[in-house]
Amino acid sequence: MVFRETGRHTDVLIVGAGPTGLALALDLARHGVVALLVERGAELFPGSRGKGLQPRTLEVLDDLGVLDQVRAVAGRYPANLRWKDGEPQGRSSLYDPTEPSEAEPYTETLMLPQWRTQQVLYGRLRELGGEVAFGRELVGLDQDEDGVTAEFAAGGPVRARYAVAADGGRSTVRRLLGIRMTGETVDPDPMLVADVRITGLDRDHWHFFPAAGAPGDGLGAGLVAICPLPGTDEFQLVAQFAQGAAVDLTLDGIRATVADRTHLTREQVSAVRWASEFQPRAALADRFRAGRVFLAGDAAHVHSPAGAQGLNTSIQDAYNLGWKLAAVLSGRAPATLLDTYEEERRANAAAMLDLSTRVHRGEVRRGRATQQLGLGYRESSLTAETRAALPEDALRAGDRAPDGRRGGIRLFDAFRGPHWTLLAVGTETDLPDLGIPVVRIPPYGAYGTGVFLIRPDGYVGWAGATAEGLAEYATRHGALGS
Repeated sequence: MVFRETGRHTDVLIVGAGPTGLALALDLARHGVVALLVERGAELFPGSRGKGLQPRTLEVLDDLGVLDQVRAVAGRYPANLRWKDGEPQGRSSLYDPTEPSEAEPYTETLMLPQWRTQQVLYGRLRELGGEVAFGRELVGLDQDEDGVTAEFAAGGPVRARYAVAADGGRSTVRRLLGIRMTGETVDPDPMLVADVRITGLDRDHWHFFPAAGAPGDGLGAGLVAICPLPGTDEFQLVAQFAQGAAVDLTLDGIRATVADRTHLTREQVSAVRWASEFQPRAALADRFRAGRVFLAGDAAHVHSPAGAQGLNTSIQDAYNLGWKLAAVLSGRAPATLLDTYEEERRANAAAMLDLSTRVHRGEVRRGRATQQLGLGYRESSLTAETRAALPEDALRAGDRAPDGRRGGIRLFDAFRGPHWTLLAVGTETDLPDLGIPVVRIPPYGAYGTGVFLIRPDGYVGWAGATAEGLAEYATRHGALGS
């Protein structure tokens, strides 16, 4: 179970109860790891900021047991509707559609305000006995070879075996560790994002009011985009300003921006629930680990919001780190397993930063490239592909393990949970007893034939024509049942 605020000793201290921290706490809870999740604020983040859930993240949420709750309140991305002088000019789609398949059942990006995603994750965490300790502002962090000691502005210190910084782009933990961020400004023009109530616009479209005289997609100082937020009576408003301009986050200021740039009147903006200013930038932490402390989410990488990569990459950081911490803490795996977190996730984060920047600049369309279904860990030291002369398009160790239904078994159902899974496809070869679930299915094109050891985070760790060498790999990396 997860420690509550009164805990003074814990296995894992998680700083920051955003999507990253909540997903990590939830994953650790189902592994039975004692963790303390602390949040500086008095409540969960209240805004819509990260609102796109990519297909790979939907698979993660499926495994974490919250996909049904997400789909009940999420919505599809609406078509874009461009306006000029109070008249609609035409509709377009933000995403290139991709048809689902047996191997990839989720291919549509869903929209859900970040605060609602957090609510869903928090609800599941509480079902598992977890809680968030609110009002716990971290002010000091020391570590030695045995653990980490955290000091807070209020309340006593906490001693943990490991700590995770999930406290956002301005991470206190990262600053205390002295880890630098390296990056670039994606766009010099400041932007406003706000959750507002507006009348006079339908909720079937994402309404774009391009900057006057702007070419192409109309990005630039003067742009206003107003998107209906599913499951609410609110819209997310994004406005771009000239470099160096003051951005007014008040109700009066937002009313003025809307009235100046659209056909709507000031009075049609009736309320602002949350507002923030930001400048699109891309930055990557020089390290994702310092001793017993790990960086995850925005504490490790900061994205442009274009293409909806930031929140998704962050949740997958947590998904990668959770099972590794659990395996090491339980004694099933050596501490060196934790080295693979930075090895795997920093390379992926760098690729996603490049992608989100190119989407922001209009160089890449949203669609297959942004779904994150093609990401993997083929080059990881945790990956072992023992087959030779594979076709170029063959599934390899390090790739995402596809879904499918064969022999009355749905693979995602078999993989679901905090365990490794041994999968034999189209072969009757003998398999070692690893103390983990074993699934045998007939030949299946998404896999070909062979033996596949599926990691708890849904990637192929080991692959072979037979099981030769599998037991040694499983013992070395902690892929054994408890």
